[in-house]
Amino acid sequence: MQVTVAFDKKLPLVGLNDKKQKTLFDASLDFSGPAKHASPMEVVLESLAACSMMDIITILKKMRKEPVRIEAGLKAERAAEHPRVFTSVQISYRLHSPGCTLEEFEKVIGLSIDKYCSVAAMIRMSGCKLDWTAELI
Repeated sequence: MQVTVAFDKKLPLVGLNDKKQKTLFDASLDFSGPAKHASPMEVVLESLAACSMMDIITILKKMRKEPVRIEAGLKAERAAEHPRVFTSVQISYRLHSPGCTLEEFEKVIGLSIDKYCSVAAMIRMSGCKLDWTAELI
């Protein structure tokens, strides 16, 4: 895996992976108004949700369940001092999948967060408390 991130006189920063896919990063550093793109820390939270949701979709399909819609809402708190790492993250998952029980959904989330999701593992390794809830739609 290889990526580059570049700054060219103004924001946003442009990330580029080896497949030539772009990620734009922003912050209100140039004081010209609100950021137009996600901050790096917001992208970390989005990556946590995306990583775990990829696991959840894969595991549900292996269980012969059909995920129609999955949402993950994340709330995070950060340390007051630098480096301002996440100190706690709460993920609220919502699933619409006919025939899937809440118990099955909770088991799948647990497998993702505790075993398979690399982003969750990295966040936990920093000492961050990671909690989640599950709801069927």
